[in-house]
Amino acid sequence: MKYEFLEHTSDAKFRAYGKNLEECFANAAEAMTSLMINPELVEEKITKAVQVTGKDLKQLLLNFLEELLFLLDTENFILHKVASMQINPKGKEYFLSATFSGDKADEKYEFLTGIKAVTYMDMEVTETCVQVVVDI
Repeated sequence: MKYEFLEHTSDAKFRAYGKNLEECFANAAEAMTSLMINPELVEEKITKAVQVTGKDLKQLLLNFLEELLFLLDTENFILHKVASMQINPKGKEYFLSATFSGDKADEKYEFLTGIKAVTYMDMEVTETCVQVVVDI
């Protein structure tokens, strides 16, 4: 199982799994995207390289998922999958480099809901699981 949705009173909460931290983060991106649109229906026409940093793994995860929302808001980019990812400690911070594949959001894609922000509420990060709450 890549991810599962958990009960939450007003927002959306999910837990993403993986064999390592990179796979957990990639599956979290897919889970968040699936709240808005079915990522399997998104064509792989565009690739985007992203780099984010964080003072710890929670901030890195938040910044990573916020980057996806930023790309949707500024470039109408919707995710199909995370094609590659690498997470490394760099000094006192963590550095993430990833490549997304996806397409431009247009009338051929039907959005289910919008996501306002990623939150720190109930956030958890381990080597094999991450938990996230997003504000919808």
